[in-house]
Amino acid sequence: MASNTQDAAHGAAESAPGMPQLDFSTFGNQIFWLAVALVAIYFILSRVALPRIAAVLAERQGTITNDLAAAEDLKAKAVEAENAYNKALADARAEAQRIAGETRAEIQADLNEAIAKADEQISAKAAESEKAIAEIKAGALESVKEVAADTAEALVAALGGKADAKAIAAAVAERTKG
Repeated sequence: MASNTQDAAHGAAESAPGMPQLDFSTFGNQIFWLAVALVAIYFILSRVALPRIAAVLAERQGTITNDLAAAEDLKAKAVEAENAYNKALADARAEAQRIAGETRAEIQADLNEAIAKADEQISAKAAESEKAIAEIKAGALESVKEVAADTAEALVAALGGKADAKAIAAAVAERTKG
């Protein structure tokens, strides 16, 4: 009985159609529908999906290109702004140096003027002092001459002689000369 069961199972397997994709009798029909499906997919993709994808890619590329151009413009403006800033900074430093130089020159001029006035005042006071010293010296010399003449006259009188005023004046003048 076992062999009958096996024969029956074997016979049923041979008579069963199996997988329809592997049935050679339907290959022509399957190839036709495969070609129709591929042509339909091709037309759908080429007319609908691929143009949309291409538009999105073109838009992205355009956006990227525009962003890169804008970045280049901004970079150029930044460089230009930096150059303008550096120029303004250099101009400000030069102006500060000029102002400092002018201020130094003004201060030096004022200082020179003050020094000149002080020198003038010192010279005037020195001249006055020299004049006063000369007057004092002249007055002292006159006083010394008078004292010397009076002393000489008193000495001569004390020694018992008669003092000659002209001779005493000449002796005192000769001694006080040099």
